[in-house]
Amino acid sequence: MPGGDDEATLGPQPPSPPSPTRRRTPSVLTSSKVGDLESKCISTIPQFMLFDSLRTSFYCFFSLQHTFSFTRPFHKNIFSLSASILPVSATMESQLPCVLVLSGKSETEKELAKSLKENSSLKLADDVKLRTFLQSEIEMQSENNEFNIDTYMDSLTTTSFGRFLLSSPRLPSTQDVVSLNFCEIPIGSMCIADVQFKGRGRSQNVWESPKGSLLFSFTMQMEDGRVVPLVQYVVCLAMTEAIKDLALKNGIPPLDVRIKWPNDLYLDGIKVGGILCTSKYRSKKFHVSAGVGLNVNNDKPTTSLNAVLRKLNSGYQLQREEITSAFFNKFEHFFHILINQGFQPLEELYCKTWLHSGQRIIVQEQNENQDLSIESVVTIQGLTSSGYLMAITDNGEICELHPDGNSFDFFKGLVRRKLN
Repeated sequence: MPGGDDEATLGPQPPSPPSPTRRRTPSVLTSSKVGDLESKCISTIPQFMLFDSLRTSFYCFFSLQHTFSFTRPFHKNIFSLSASILPVSATMESQLPCVLVLSGKSETEKELAKSLKENSSLKLADDVKLRTFLQSEIEMQSENNEFNIDTYMDSLTTTSFGRFLLSSPRLPSTQDVVSLNFCEIPIGSMCIADVQFKGRGRSQNVWESPKGSLLFSFTMQMEDGRVVPLVQYVVCLAMTEAIKDLALKNGIPPLDVRIKWPNDLYLDGIKVGGILCTSKYRSKKFHVSAGVGLNVNNDKPTTSLNAVLRKLNSGYQLQREEITSAFFNKFEHFFHILINQGFQPLEELYCKTWLHSGQRIIVQEQNENQDLSIESVVTIQGLTSSGYLMAITDNGEICELHPDGNSFDFFKGLVRRKLN
């Protein structure tokens, strides 16, 4: 809320390590050094914990009414040059240090990365230990399951979004990284992880996301509070349009990714992604953090983009790097429209992409005494100016639909409010 520092979900509802000693030539993080780092970490964990049960509940961008269980694989190559380590239980994840690699597209952004590292400016939540490196200090090796920074940067054409990158093989939550370090990193910065073990969802839900998922968060700054709740729709739209562009560019079958209001992505009737936007109001500006999760290569427990492509007999497989760069190229354009013209120029395209035009749903309405809930059927028409669902009753009355805040599924427990 204006005037405070409390974080709000948007939409209708230990000491840092010392700076390294300066050298004439940049130091290189070798496999033996990373192995030493991990060995020291492992040695601090009780041995009986290393062989704790590996069964854990698994939640990753699928229908919230179901939970699944899976056996966690051995952590093979925690970083591109790291030695293999023994698997640990989920409860010990936070005791392992996280590696964060800083990089930028321009020389100015690379200098900023160097400054952030030298000053130990970045932090993680819950006192998770952090080791920060520059991209130039890493001997990069090409592996299919790691995010390739160079490939991503080569396809990025933006002027602000996605140009400053914080990448990691594993993090508690990319959303927490950008939120906690919002004032330290440039507006438009992006944090991406191959795996996150404490991902954030709506209503403080926690998600575990495996390799193969596209997991990233980025920052925005906005002044007009009226359009802040609408930015999550722009994020959703930019992702669906980016996927369409990639299909056209690469000559592959189109993937009909659709938006389920307000912030889910569906493919062939199955959830494959989700968006989370949060904000804080400081110094008369909204600090907005947007998180994106998309099933790209992880076929279980539901499906992924590439699983559907294989069913269509496509020999092409989408890569996380090209999806991410295509997303930011599209989002920056849409964001400028939102800021300068509002959401209306984007609304027609949004409504062509979502699942709900003409959908008939049951809503609830309190009677005059507020002691009885009356159910009625309405037909969805679009969005109101405030970003809620606009619907029409069978007798022609226009109304606005609000979630009741008690249901995982926004379309259960919708409350009707009359519009003049």
